[in-house]
Amino acid sequence: MMKALVRFKKGILDENPIFSQAIALCPVLAVTTSIVNGIGLGLATLAVLMASSLVVCFIRKWIPPQVRIPCFIVISATFTTVVRLLMEAFFPALNEALGIFIPLIVVNCLILARMESFASRNGPLTVAFDSLGMGLGFTLSLSLIGFVREMMGFGTVFGVVVIPEVIPRNTLMILPPGGFLVLALLIVGFRFIRKRGA
Repeated sequence: MMKALVRFKKGILDENPIFSQAIALCPVLAVTTSIVNGIGLGLATLAVLMASSLVVCFIRKWIPPQVRIPCFIVISATFTTVVRLLMEAFFPALNEALGIFIPLIVVNCLILARMESFASRNGPLTVAFDSLGMGLGFTLSLSLIGFVREMMGFGTVFGVVVIPEVIPRNTLMILPPGGFLVLALLIVGFRFIRKRGA
């Protein structure tokens, strides 16, 4: 149990997919123009990551080494399709806002990397906590980037105006260069806080 909790903490802090490992950055920069988009994509990725990793963990002994990557992609594609259909049914506006980035969860390097390096080598409890930690770390990172970009670009948080309209908006923040800038500043801040904590 202790090992599982350590894995959970590592996914959020020490091995955070965005701020520590800098993986899966394409959807991060594309969809985080609002906090709702960040949370939506993060939770969708978390669901696919947990389900796929647990399935890989349970069937890893029956997957031939030569075809493990195609098998991982098929498993990931199955759960991505389920998540996409659920989002279409229950959250159509969010599904439309995220667009192509929901189907692209299939080849998200975070999911494939965790299945290959961790789920295929460890037991179910550790895999579940690792997936939960990584997924939450990814979701929190997306949400934080979305929060900063939405507030500075639109003056809103969750669509509610928090910065008066008399203050000019920084439209750069809702464009891809603004995404890079916010990401870079948050990575620097995250690493500074971790160094101070250590």
